[in-house]
Amino acid sequence: MAFEPPRRLVKALGETAPDGDEWLEKLPDAVERAVALSELTVERVQVPGGRSSVVLLVRQAGGTPAVLKLAPRRARPESEAAALAHWAGLGAVRLLDADGADGVLLLERLHPEVSVRSLPEAKALLEAAGTLRRLWVEPPRGPVFETVAERTGRQAAAMRAAAGPEVAPLVDAALTARDDLLAAPPERRLLHGTFRQSKVLAGDRLPWLAVGPDPVVGECAFDLARLVRDRVEDLIASSSGATITRRRIKRLAESLEVDQERLRGWTLFRAVESGVRALRVGRPKDAELLLEFAAWL
Repeated sequence: MAFEPPRRLVKALGETAPDGDEWLEKLPDAVERAVALSELTVERVQVPGGRSSVVLLVRQAGGTPAVLKLAPRRARPESEAAALAHWAGLGAVRLLDADGADGVLLLERLHPEVSVRSLPEAKALLEAAGTLRRLWVEPPRGPVFETVAERTGRQAAAMRAAAGPEVAPLVDAALTARDDLLAAPPERRLLHGTFRQSKVLAGDRLPWLAVGPDPVVGECAFDLARLVRDRVEDLIASSSGATITRRRIKRLAESLEVDQERLRGWTLFRAVESGVRALRVGRPKDAELLLEFAAWL
Protein backbone atom coordinates (compact mmCIF):
# COMPACT_ATOMS: atom_id res chain seq x y z
CA MET A 1 0.00 0.00 0.00
CA ALA A 2 1.10 3.59 -0.62
CA PHE A 3 1.79 5.20 2.74
CA GLU A 4 2.77 8.70 3.80
CA PRO A 5 2.97 9.62 7.50
CA PRO A 6 0.81 12.57 8.62
CA ARG A 7 2.54 15.96 8.58
CA ARG A 8 1.72 16.54 12.25
CA LEU A 9 3.66 13.41 13.19
CA VAL A 10 6.61 14.33 10.99
CA LYS A 11 6.77 17.80 12.53
CA ALA A 12 6.51 16.53 16.10
CA LEU A 13 9.21 13.91 15.60
CA GLY A 14 11.38 16.58 14.03
CA GLU A 15 11.22 18.52 17.30
CA THR A 16 12.46 15.56 19.33
CA ALA A 17 14.85 14.16 16.71
CA PRO A 18 16.09 17.16 14.65
CA ASP A 19 18.88 15.14 13.02
CA GLY A 20 16.48 12.61 11.54
CA ASP A 21 14.33 9.80 12.81
CA GLU A 22 15.19 6.21 11.94
CA TRP A 23 11.77 4.97 13.05
CA LEU A 24 10.04 7.37 10.68
CA GLU A 25 12.23 6.24 7.79
CA LYS A 26 11.32 2.60 8.45
CA LEU A 27 7.64 3.30 9.11
CA PRO A 28 6.25 2.41 5.65
CA ASP A 29 7.82 -1.06 5.85
CA ALA A 30 6.61 -1.51 9.44
CA VAL A 31 3.05 -0.65 8.40
CA GLU A 32 3.22 -3.16 5.54
CA ARG A 33 4.42 -5.93 7.88
CA ALA A 34 1.83 -5.21 10.56
CA VAL A 35 -1.03 -5.13 8.04
CA ALA A 36 0.06 -8.37 6.40
CA LEU A 37 0.73 -10.20 9.68
CA SER A 38 -2.73 -9.47 11.09
CA GLU A 39 -4.50 -9.87 7.73
CA LEU A 40 -5.90 -6.35 7.87
CA THR A 41 -7.49 -4.21 5.21
CA VAL A 42 -6.52 -0.54 5.47
CA GLU A 43 -9.27 2.03 5.03
CA ARG A 44 -7.24 5.19 5.63
CA VAL A 45 -4.63 6.88 7.77
CA GLN A 46 -6.11 8.92 10.60
CA VAL A 47 -5.29 12.61 10.04
CA PRO A 48 -4.09 14.78 11.68
CA GLY A 49 -3.27 11.92 14.06
CA GLY A 50 -1.02 12.06 17.09
CA ARG A 51 2.39 13.54 17.77
CA SER A 52 4.13 10.28 18.65
CA SER A 53 2.39 7.56 16.65
CA VAL A 54 0.61 6.79 13.41
CA VAL A 55 -2.96 5.51 13.48
CA LEU A 56 -4.69 3.63 10.66
CA LEU A 57 -8.35 2.74 10.42
CA VAL A 58 -8.47 -0.90 9.37
CA ARG A 59 -10.76 -3.91 9.12
CA GLN A 60 -9.89 -7.34 10.44
CA ALA A 61 -10.15 -10.48 8.33
CA GLY A 62 -13.79 -10.97 9.32
CA GLY A 63 -14.68 -7.38 8.49
CA THR A 64 -14.72 -6.02 12.05
CA PRO A 65 -13.50 -2.41 12.18
CA ALA A 66 -10.37 -1.77 14.26
CA VAL A 67 -7.48 0.63 14.65
CA LEU A 68 -3.82 -0.14 13.99
CA LYS A 69 -1.39 2.03 15.93
CA LEU A 70 2.40 2.12 15.50
CA ALA A 71 4.72 4.05 17.79
CA PRO A 72 8.50 4.33 18.28
CA ARG A 73 10.14 2.75 21.31
CA ARG A 74 10.65 6.12 23.02
CA ALA A 75 6.85 6.51 23.14
CA ARG A 76 6.73 3.41 25.38
CA PRO A 77 4.15 1.41 23.37
CA GLU A 78 4.73 -1.66 25.53
CA SER A 79 3.68 0.38 28.56
CA GLU A 80 0.55 1.56 26.79
CA ALA A 81 -0.31 -2.03 25.86
CA ALA A 82 0.19 -3.20 29.46
CA ALA A 83 -2.08 -0.47 30.82
CA LEU A 84 -4.82 -1.13 28.27
CA ALA A 85 -4.67 -4.84 29.06
CA HIS A 86 -4.93 -4.08 32.78
CA TRP A 87 -7.96 -1.79 32.30
CA ALA A 88 -9.55 -4.47 30.06
CA GLY A 89 -11.84 -1.98 28.35
CA LEU A 90 -13.15 -0.35 31.54
CA GLY A 91 -12.94 3.37 30.80
CA ALA A 92 -10.38 2.92 28.03
CA VAL A 93 -10.23 1.61 24.49
CA ARG A 94 -9.98 -2.19 24.34
CA LEU A 95 -6.68 -3.76 23.31
CA LEU A 96 -7.23 -6.50 20.72
CA ASP A 97 -3.62 -7.50 20.05
CA ALA A 98 -0.14 -6.09 20.54
CA ASP A 99 3.49 -6.55 19.62
CA GLY A 100 5.28 -4.37 22.12
CA ALA A 101 8.71 -5.10 20.68
CA ASP A 102 7.69 -3.56 17.35
CA GLY A 103 5.46 -0.88 18.87
CA VAL A 104 2.30 -2.23 17.17
CA LEU A 105 -1.11 -2.14 18.85
CA LEU A 106 -4.42 -3.35 17.42
CA LEU A 107 -7.32 -1.56 19.13
CA GLU A 108 -11.08 -1.48 19.01
CA ARG A 109 -12.50 1.16 16.68
CA LEU A 110 -13.98 4.22 18.35
CA HIS A 111 -15.25 7.38 16.65
CA PRO A 112 -12.11 9.50 16.21
CA GLU A 113 -14.05 12.44 14.83
CA VAL A 114 -16.03 12.83 18.09
CA SER A 115 -14.11 13.66 21.26
CA VAL A 116 -15.29 15.05 24.58
CA ARG A 117 -13.71 18.33 23.49
CA SER A 118 -16.58 18.76 21.01
CA LEU A 119 -19.02 19.22 23.91
CA PRO A 120 -19.71 22.51 25.70
CA GLU A 121 -16.97 23.15 28.24
CA ALA A 122 -18.89 22.34 31.43
CA LYS A 123 -20.27 19.09 29.98
CA ALA A 124 -16.87 18.18 28.53
CA LEU A 125 -15.16 18.52 31.91
CA LEU A 126 -17.86 16.45 33.59
CA GLU A 127 -17.64 13.59 31.06
CA ALA A 128 -13.84 13.67 30.97
CA ALA A 129 -13.59 13.55 34.76
CA GLY A 130 -16.02 10.62 34.93
CA THR A 131 -13.94 8.71 32.39
CA LEU A 132 -10.73 9.43 34.26
CA ARG A 133 -12.16 8.16 37.53
CA ARG A 134 -12.71 4.72 35.98
CA LEU A 135 -9.01 4.45 35.09
CA TRP A 136 -7.72 5.02 38.63
CA VAL A 137 -7.29 1.42 39.71
CA GLU A 138 -4.71 -0.50 41.68
CA PRO A 139 -1.67 -1.06 39.44
CA PRO A 140 -0.41 -4.57 38.77
CA ARG A 141 2.31 -5.86 41.05
CA GLY A 142 5.92 -5.34 40.16
CA PRO A 143 7.78 -2.52 38.40
CA VAL A 144 5.60 -2.63 35.29
CA PHE A 145 5.18 1.13 34.92
CA GLU A 146 7.24 4.24 35.50
CA THR A 147 6.34 6.12 38.68
CA VAL A 148 5.39 9.79 38.97
CA ALA A 149 8.59 10.36 40.94
CA GLU A 150 10.70 8.83 38.17
CA ARG A 151 8.99 10.66 35.32
CA THR A 152 8.96 14.05 36.98
CA GLY A 153 12.56 13.51 38.08
CA ARG A 154 13.63 13.33 34.45
CA GLN A 155 11.46 16.31 33.62
CA ALA A 156 12.84 18.32 36.53
CA ALA A 157 16.41 17.77 35.36
CA ALA A 158 15.49 18.94 31.85
CA MET A 159 13.69 22.00 33.26
CA ARG A 160 16.73 23.03 35.28
CA ALA A 161 19.02 22.64 32.28
CA ALA A 162 16.79 24.61 29.90
CA ALA A 163 15.43 27.36 32.14
CA GLY A 164 16.63 30.84 31.26
CA PRO A 165 16.48 33.77 33.68
CA GLU A 166 13.06 34.89 32.41
CA VAL A 167 11.39 31.63 33.51
CA ALA A 168 13.65 30.75 36.45
CA PRO A 169 11.20 31.94 39.15
CA LEU A 170 8.39 29.78 37.75
CA VAL A 171 10.73 26.81 37.39
CA ASP A 172 11.88 27.21 41.00
CA ALA A 173 8.26 27.34 42.18
CA ALA A 174 7.36 24.25 40.14
CA LEU A 175 10.33 22.26 41.42
CA THR A 176 9.59 23.23 45.02
CA ALA A 177 5.97 22.13 44.55
CA ARG A 178 7.16 18.79 43.17
CA ASP A 179 9.46 18.16 46.12
CA ASP A 180 6.67 18.91 48.59
CA LEU A 181 4.15 16.74 46.74
CA LEU A 182 6.46 13.73 46.53
CA ALA A 183 7.24 13.87 50.24
CA ALA A 184 3.93 12.23 51.17
CA PRO A 185 1.84 10.95 48.23
CA PRO A 186 -1.68 9.98 49.39
CA GLU A 187 -2.30 6.99 47.11
CA ARG A 188 -0.76 4.80 44.44
CA ARG A 189 -2.91 4.25 41.36
CA LEU A 190 -2.46 3.41 37.72
CA LEU A 191 -2.81 6.73 35.87
CA HIS A 192 -3.43 7.62 32.23
CA GLY A 193 -0.45 9.96 32.29
CA THR A 194 -1.41 12.34 29.49
CA PHE A 195 -5.13 12.77 30.00
CA ARG A 196 -7.08 15.61 28.37
CA GLN A 197 -10.41 16.12 26.66
CA SER A 198 -9.14 15.22 23.19
CA LYS A 199 -8.03 11.84 24.57
CA VAL A 200 -11.64 10.81 25.26
CA LEU A 201 -13.49 9.53 22.20
CA ALA A 202 -17.04 8.42 21.58
CA GLY A 203 -17.54 4.66 21.52
CA ASP A 204 -20.22 2.07 20.85
CA ARG A 205 -19.55 -0.13 23.86
CA LEU A 206 -19.58 2.86 26.23
CA PRO A 207 -20.38 6.52 25.48
CA TRP A 208 -16.83 7.72 26.15
CA LEU A 209 -13.50 5.87 26.29
CA ALA A 210 -9.96 7.10 26.86
CA VAL A 211 -7.21 6.55 24.30
CA GLY A 212 -3.48 7.19 24.01
CA PRO A 213 -2.25 6.70 27.58
CA ASP A 214 1.36 7.21 28.61
CA PRO A 215 0.73 5.32 31.86
CA VAL A 216 2.41 6.09 35.12
CA VAL A 217 1.87 5.01 38.73
CA GLY A 218 1.26 7.61 41.41
CA GLU A 219 -1.34 9.90 42.94
CA CYS A 220 -4.56 10.86 41.19
CA ALA A 221 -3.94 14.61 41.40
CA PHE A 222 -1.03 14.23 38.95
CA ASP A 223 -3.37 12.77 36.33
CA LEU A 224 -6.09 15.35 36.89
CA ALA A 225 -3.63 18.26 36.61
CA ARG A 226 -3.41 18.06 32.82
CA LEU A 227 -7.19 18.32 32.54
CA VAL A 228 -7.20 21.58 34.51
CA ARG A 229 -5.49 23.46 31.69
CA ASP A 230 -7.59 22.07 28.85
CA ARG A 231 -8.55 24.77 26.32
CA VAL A 232 -5.77 26.92 27.75
CA GLU A 233 -5.97 29.26 24.78
CA ASP A 234 -9.57 30.10 25.74
CA LEU A 235 -8.57 30.65 29.35
CA ILE A 236 -5.79 33.06 28.39
CA ALA A 237 -8.10 34.94 26.04
CA SER A 238 -10.68 35.44 28.80
CA SER A 239 -10.47 38.48 31.05
CA SER A 240 -11.46 36.20 33.95
CA GLY A 241 -9.17 33.31 32.99
CA ALA A 242 -7.37 33.21 36.34
CA THR A 243 -10.67 33.10 38.23
CA ILE A 244 -12.04 30.40 35.94
CA THR A 245 -8.89 28.34 36.49
CA ARG A 246 -9.12 28.53 40.27
CA ARG A 247 -12.82 27.62 40.09
CA ARG A 248 -12.02 24.69 37.81
CA ILE A 249 -9.40 23.36 40.22
CA LYS A 250 -11.90 23.55 43.07
CA ARG A 251 -14.69 21.87 41.08
CA LEU A 252 -12.51 19.04 39.74
CA ALA A 253 -10.90 18.41 43.13
CA GLU A 254 -14.25 18.19 44.85
CA SER A 255 -15.92 16.03 42.19
CA LEU A 256 -13.09 13.50 42.13
CA GLU A 257 -12.23 13.68 45.85
CA VAL A 258 -8.71 14.97 45.26
CA ASP A 259 -6.95 17.40 47.59
CA GLN A 260 -7.30 20.87 46.08
CA GLU A 261 -3.82 22.10 47.02
CA ARG A 262 -2.18 18.97 45.67
CA LEU A 263 -4.06 19.42 42.41
CA ARG A 264 -2.94 23.04 42.23
CA GLY A 265 0.67 22.01 42.86
CA TRP A 266 0.75 19.35 40.16
CA THR A 267 -1.05 21.68 37.75
CA LEU A 268 1.72 24.23 38.32
CA PHE A 269 4.50 21.69 37.81
CA ARG A 270 3.01 20.19 34.65
CA ALA A 271 2.21 23.57 33.08
CA VAL A 272 5.73 24.90 33.70
CA GLU A 273 7.32 21.68 32.47
CA SER A 274 5.29 21.82 29.26
CA GLY A 275 6.04 25.51 28.81
CA VAL A 276 9.80 25.09 29.23
CA ARG A 277 9.75 22.12 26.86
CA ALA A 278 7.84 24.18 24.28
CA LEU A 279 10.54 26.85 24.49
CA ARG A 280 13.25 24.24 24.09
CA VAL A 281 11.80 22.80 20.87
CA GLY A 282 10.97 26.14 19.27
CA ARG A 283 7.25 26.65 20.00
CA PRO A 284 7.31 30.10 21.64
CA LYS A 285 3.57 30.80 21.27
CA ASP A 286 2.66 27.58 23.09
CA ALA A 287 5.26 28.36 25.74
CA GLU A 288 3.84 31.84 26.30
CA LEU A 289 0.32 30.47 26.86
CA LEU A 290 1.47 27.75 29.23
CA LEU A 291 3.74 29.95 31.31
CA GLU A 292 1.12 32.69 31.62
CA PHE A 293 -1.33 30.05 32.80
CA ALA A 294 1.23 28.73 35.30
CA ALA A 295 1.74 32.23 36.70
CA TRP A 296 -1.92 32.26 37.80
CA LEU A 297 -1.32 29.29 40.09
